[in-house]
Order: sequence, then C-alpha cells, then structure tokens
Amino acid sequence: MVAVAVWLLGVAIEASDASRVVDGPFEGEVRLLGDVSRGQYGDWAFTEIDGVELLLELPDGLDAERGDVLQIEGRIVNGSLEAQAVTISASEAGLLDRWGRTLRRAALGRLEPLADGRALLAGFLIGDTSGIDPADVEAMRRSGLSHFVAVSGSNVALFLLLLAFVAGPLALGPRRRAVVGLLGLPIYAAVTAFEPSVLRASVMAALALGGRLMGLVLEAWQLLATAVVLLILFDPGLIDSVGFQLSVAATAGVIVGSRWPAATPVSRALAVTVGAQIAVAPLLLLHFETVPLMSPLANLVAAPLVGLATALGSIGLLFPPLVVAGSHVAEVILGIARLASGWPQLGLQGVLLTLVVAAPALWSRSVRPFFVATAAFVLVVVVVPGQGPPPGSAVVLDVGQGDAILLHGGDGRFGLVDGGPDPVALEQKLRSYGVSSLEFVILTHVHSDHSAGLEGLVDRIPMGRVFADLEPHESGAALRFVDAAAELGVPVSEVGPGRQLEFGDLDLRFEGPLRRYASPNDQSIVVTVVGSKRTMLLSGDIETVAQGELTHLRADVLKVPHQGAGTSTPDWLTGVGADLAVISVGPNQFGHPVQWVIDVLEISGADVLRTDIDGDVVVDLS
Repeated sequence: MVAVAVWLLGVAIEASDASRVVDGPFEGEVRLLGDVSRGQYGDWAFTEIDGVELLLELPDGLDAERGDVLQIEGRIVNGSLEAQAVTISASEAGLLDRWGRTLRRAALGRLEPLADGRALLAGFLIGDTSGIDPADVEAMRRSGLSHFVAVSGSNVALFLLLLAFVAGPLALGPRRRAVVGLLGLPIYAAVTAFEPSVLRASVMAALALGGRLMGLVLEAWQLLATAVVLLILFDPGLIDSVGFQLSVAATAGVIVGSRWPAATPVSRALAVTVGAQIAVAPLLLLHFETVPLMSPLANLVAAPLVGLATALGSIGLLFPPLVVAGSHVAEVILGIARLASGWPQLGLQGVLLTLVVAAPALWSRSVRPFFVATAAFVLVVVVVPGQGPPPGSAVVLDVGQGDAILLHGGDGRFGLVDGGPDPVALEQKLRSYGVSSLEFVILTHVHSDHSAGLEGLVDRIPMGRVFADLEPHESGAALRFVDAAAELGVPVSEVGPGRQLEFGDLDLRFEGPLRRYASPNDQSIVVTVVGSKRTMLLSGDIETVAQGELTHLRADVLKVPHQGAGTSTPDWLTGVGADLAVISVGPNQFGHPVQWVIDVLEISGADVLRTDIDGDVVVDLS
C-alpha cells in the first residue's frame, strides 16, 4: 500500500515535468508503441520519450515492428521526430523477442482480416490495436472501455488457464501448474510487445505463482505493491507511461471495489467497476481532461461480453471457426462503445460533484447504490453547466492543420463547415460541445485538410444535408465522404452564388465559387454567416484569383483563407473590413501562417486569433 502511494505521488511529480520534451536535437533509444503505418507520405509509428507520446517518422522500408527498440539520432519538431534528420537502426532482437514476434504474427494471421470485430479481438488477446479504426479507439476511451484492449490481469489469467490445458500432464497439480505458468509468462509478455499493463499483470502473476511454489499466500495489495516496486527499479521510465499509471491505479481500485459489501453478483461487479473508475479518475483528468460519467454502466454491460469474446478468440487461435463467433461478439462491444461515447463526459467540477453526491454509498449500507448513482447522474447533468456554444454563434474548432467551423443556429441546431484532417479530433470536439446531429455539412473544397475529418464522421453523427461541389476537382477523401453520405440517404447538393439558407438565429449566404477555377483552393465554397449583431465570412482556402473576383465581400469577422498562407492579396484581406480575423491552423511544415498576413490584418485594425495558440475560437454573432 505504501509503495503504491509513493508511486502515485511520483506520477504527480513526473506529470508536472512534461516540459522536458522540447523541440531540438535528440539522441537515444526509443521503443515503438504501435505497429508501423505505411502512409501516403511515408512510414511512421508512435513512440514515447519521458512519458510524452511522439510521432516517429521512419525511413522507407525499415523492418521494424511494435515493441522494437530503435537507436535514434534526429530532431524533435512540433511533437514528432522528423525523418529528414534521423538515422535509425533496429536493435538486435533477443531469443524471447523473436519467439514473441513469431507467435504474435501467427496470432494476427489467424485473426485476419483485421477490421471491426476481428481487429478488436486482436486488442483483447494481444493488445494489438493497429487494425481498429482510430474513431473506434477514441470511442472506447470516451466510453471507459479502452482498458479492455490494454492486456491485463484477466487476459493473463486466461492465458495461464489455456497454457495449463495445453500443457496437459505437465500441469497436473498446483506446483506443476505454477512452474508451467512461470515459464509461459515471459513469452506472453513478449507476444504483447511488453505492454506496461502486461508487465504489471505478469509480474503480479509471477509473484503469486512463485509464492505458491514456496508455500506462501500473498495478499493482493502485497502483489501489487511488490510488482510496482520491482518494475520501477528495473525500468524507471515506466513511471512516465500513461498505460502503466492507469493499469496500477485501476488494479488498486478493483481491489478496493471487490471488498465493498455487495449482496448480489451484479452489485459486486458494479462495485468493482466503480472502484476502478474512482481510482483512475484523477489520471484521466490529468491526461485527458475528462472522465466518462457512465463508464461503470458501460463496463457492467460490456465486461461479460469481453470475457466471452476473449475466450472464443483464444480458443479460436487453435480452432479457427470460433474466431468468427468471437468477432461477432466483439462487434457488439464496438456498438456499446460507440453508443456510450456520446454519454456525458465530466471535467474536474463534475467529478467532484458526483463524488460528493455518491459518497454515502461508500460507507452506508442503508442507501441503495442504484438510487445514489441515479441521483448523481441527474444532479451532474442538470447542475453542471453545459459546454455548448451560445445560440447564434460560430466556433472555429482547433482540429490541427485544417478547417472545421461549427455553427449553432439555436435550439440545439448545429451545422458544420468543413471537417479538418482528423475524424477522431473532429468527433471529440463535436461531442465536447454536445453535438449529437448536424442539420447540414458544407464541404468547401476537396483538399484532405478540410474533408478527411468528415470521411470518418459520416456514419457516426447523423447529417441532414450535405453541400459539396466536386467539379472540376476531386480527391479520395472528398469522394469517399460524399459517396458514404449518399449511401446513407443524406441528400447531397451543389450550391452556387446567391443561394441563401435560413438556420435559426443565423442566415447563410453562398457567395462563391463564381465559376470553375484551375486551383481547388479557388474553387472553395464561400459563405457569409449573418447574425443579428455581426457577420462572418467563411472563405475556405480561396487564393488571389478568386479573391480578385470577390472584392465586394464585407464582414465583421474573417476566417482567414488557407491557414494564413501567403496566397492572399493584402488589399483583399484588408478590404473585407473585419475587426476580428481567425486563422485555423495547426503544427505544420509549410510556414503557415506567414507573418506578413498577420501584420497586414493587425495594421488594418483587426485582432488576430489562431487556433494553434488560442484553441477553439467562439464568435458570438447574435
């Protein structure tokens, strides 16, 4: 218990020192946290330095896999290790690593094709999430189910059970089973690429098995505390690992929750999930700033299904037909995660209020837990102020290097102009503002920094209508978005100048494109958003040619074209007459925004805000 408390204190101290990872030269060893992705613009994977996750750009053709240790010489720029200045050589894998890699490849081969349920099954069995849609990974996190794909105690227990079954006569008797388990645990850890949560669970299991051999029965707190101390002594870097932090905290919460008074199996399971959720809440707030309120309910429903899917998948590695059954169960779990991801997320205020209301259930047997949980939920949802934007407003969302503007027409009616480059970031932003459906979506032009986020959103948030013009230009992301919307029965319309759209407290006037342009940027749909107090010009990415034909446009607020690139005309920027200019931009290698654009706007009297510095920019128009 003391060791766990000391470790949690160390986590808080270490978390306050995140500034250690700064832009500049880097030389040292890193471990790949995930499988290598072969992208359109090169190979990349995630790694971690001092507890901070970074994008690692790899040279083409490098034969590296999840869990490999690489020697890096390079430069950290905007949260990534740039490949242009990186020399990478894969460390020689030891015998255990080679065995683990071989078994891992064999397991993944039995589960192919890795998509939907089969991909989630790979996460349950060996912690491989490479095949899971990034939006589903985020849904698992927001629903409080992501720990199921972080292989831990239940997976290790199932592995030991299956190992004893496969070992047959060699595992007869408790001492023989303990020896077989001790021999098998390192191999399983290698198969899962030594995930921090697996290391924690494996060391705890090894201590329990070793105690059995010596005739000792170790209590759960002793196992956890000893495992934490041993692992941190062996690898001090684990204290920075978010996965390790959450694994230890959740295990501590499970131990406490399992000892709460419970009259029925359901109440006992609920107590365990509530205990785990309370334990990890501080870490979730620290790292993700939100805690899923209804996570215990989602876990209560999903946990037995996860156990069933994992059991079917494990046996299915030997008897492949069972993989199909396991993948179908996993798809049901995905459905639960997608549904629960839209449930309330609590910040610090909401967590504290929930704990105050639910506290009586922790020490009083006279209060029914269901009543307390219901009261806490109602109070938090009703009393904690919502985070939605004011009616008649526009929110330029901070979604990285691209555009996404949320419009609130009032009465819970929302529209969206563009979707940025990342569907996960976009959905997370929309959920944080309480957006459950979109009355319309406008795709200004085809480039992926405006359309890629929409591609992953179309089947997750209902859309009433899509406005898009893919002539004469097109892109894969834009086509996939429009086609997916059409397949779901969403009307897709082209728009031209002069068309108007009434939207609650706002009116939209379509200003362009005036004709067909050679540049996709000039082909952007241009919209003036009119409120009762102010107007805002959403200019897409129009450049000098289109700007030269739209010199008549005036607005109080300007969404600066093309992330503030030097593709605008100074006279046009000042001619709009805006007193507020918003640049939607993220970390990039293009030099956006250029300084002269900012200077011209400020000299003209406009305040300039940037999403990469100021975050979401809320503009009240009514």
